[in-house]
Amino acid sequence: MYTYNQVDQQLVDERVAQYRDQTRRYLAGDLPEEEFLALRLMNGLYVQRQAPMLRVAIPYGTFSATQMRAFAHIARTWDKGYGHFTTRTNIQFNWPKLEEVPDILAELAKVQMHAIQTSGNCIRNTTTDPLAGVAADEVEDPRPWCELIRQWSTLHPEFAYLPRKFKIAVSGGPKDRASARVHDIGLELVRNAAGETGFKVLVGGGLGRTPFIGKVIRDYLEPEELFSYLEAILRIYNLKGRRDNKYKARIKILVAALGIDEFRRLVEKEWQHLKGGELRLTQERIDEIKAHFQPFEYAAEAAEDRSLQQALDTSEDFRVWYQQNTQEHKVAGYRVVHLSLKPLLGAPGDITEQQMDVVADLADAFSFGEIRATQDQNLVLTDVQQKDLYALWQRLQDAQLARANINTLTDMIVCPGFDFCNLANARTLNIADEINQAFEDLDYLHDLGDIQLNMSGCINACAHHHIGHIGILGVDKKGEDWYQITLGGSATENAKLGKVLGRAVPADQVPATLRTLLETYLELREEGESFVQAYERVGIEPFKKAVYQPA
Repeated sequence: MYTYNQVDQQLVDERVAQYRDQTRRYLAGDLPEEEFLALRLMNGLYVQRQAPMLRVAIPYGTFSATQMRAFAHIARTWDKGYGHFTTRTNIQFNWPKLEEVPDILAELAKVQMHAIQTSGNCIRNTTTDPLAGVAADEVEDPRPWCELIRQWSTLHPEFAYLPRKFKIAVSGGPKDRASARVHDIGLELVRNAAGETGFKVLVGGGLGRTPFIGKVIRDYLEPEELFSYLEAILRIYNLKGRRDNKYKARIKILVAALGIDEFRRLVEKEWQHLKGGELRLTQERIDEIKAHFQPFEYAAEAAEDRSLQQALDTSEDFRVWYQQNTQEHKVAGYRVVHLSLKPLLGAPGDITEQQMDVVADLADAFSFGEIRATQDQNLVLTDVQQKDLYALWQRLQDAQLARANINTLTDMIVCPGFDFCNLANARTLNIADEINQAFEDLDYLHDLGDIQLNMSGCINACAHHHIGHIGILGVDKKGEDWYQITLGGSATENAKLGKVLGRAVPADQVPATLRTLLETYLELREEGESFVQAYERVGIEPFKKAVYQPA
């Protein structure tokens, strides 16, 4: 993974000192609230319903065991003993004291981390595939490109005050595990007819109150011109994006208003002034960053191990976990391991300080000291020898991180909802608990197969309900929580927005409504068909009829 150089470290240290002085002046009454608001947002600090919330950047979701231990220390010292992993692969602390945030930022700087640009109308944390570098189907590891984008975009003076926040995702190949098609800019690594690697560029995707799937603006971009083309897109958005209405200020609204052909024309015209110039990446610079992401020294004898099969034959619980929570690695003898942050009763994405320390120790012991955060609010150890899987599973069980529910109904993406967020209209965590209790049986969950359930507490869609196979949106009706359900969404290379099933249902009917939908699926599915595949074949009507016109 990338290691800071002297310039990186100086930048972060200076930002801590600046913010410490800004906080001091605000608390002394020398800095007005309206001025401090912009400054704290630039440093990732929100004020939520219960307390301040600090969002810490985890660039492209990759971090070290040392950094995880720093998170644990922060949770113990300045928070209530836990953190929360988000869909942008960052971590949030929900209970810091405003006056102590500079101390937290200083602690983060010691381990090459910060909260810069995790909020505000700027370029946010670039995300990517959690399997980057270990997936056999990728064209190339996308993380070096994410790191280059991070360095280009951090404190970029031209894009510090965009019309609205801006998000970029990079997919390593045709299998889109980065949700690139629902980002402001999506980049997909591709090969042209000559076998050269470059980018397909998509623009104008996004969710929220006006969801759009991104459109292809360029089929092939040579990698050396990545910065110049991104800068051209950002310039057009900065010049023409709406600033009079924050709900219409995202680039997706601009692309929809102009049409992709006109937007492309404007970008290409602007690009003529930029390409081939000082923004052009040299091969030397690309190679310098790629050197930070070289493959680990994998054990040549790993594929010869036979102990895994013995463990699978001995323990049924281990076998179930192995099938559900691990997947193929491109190197024989290794597996990718998913750590579920979706306990039976507990907020999805939350992790205690004790669990953080355990994960750090396990990463050091079994996965080269590296950890990944996912858009599904889980964690991944990407490089575990198969001979170590049984021992790893046992320790994960002890830490309550081995629930075998990855990619099942209870592997839910859920925003904090009304319990924490000022913007939320409805509670979500209580509904997640009720769903967990109603669908606790793992055999039933595994029989249902791959289902992505996403639940948001408001139209801002922080939990991406539009692209869930089943989406749930909390709405307020005269002071009561009701929930609108959508079906058929997807965030893959075949990205689709879910369709509304019908009228919203009250809180106490959500689990029963889900049960009806799932039983309908089981009745309709053909052999080997997933929920979303069955939905695409039969459409929404059978599900709507089952819910609203039961026999």
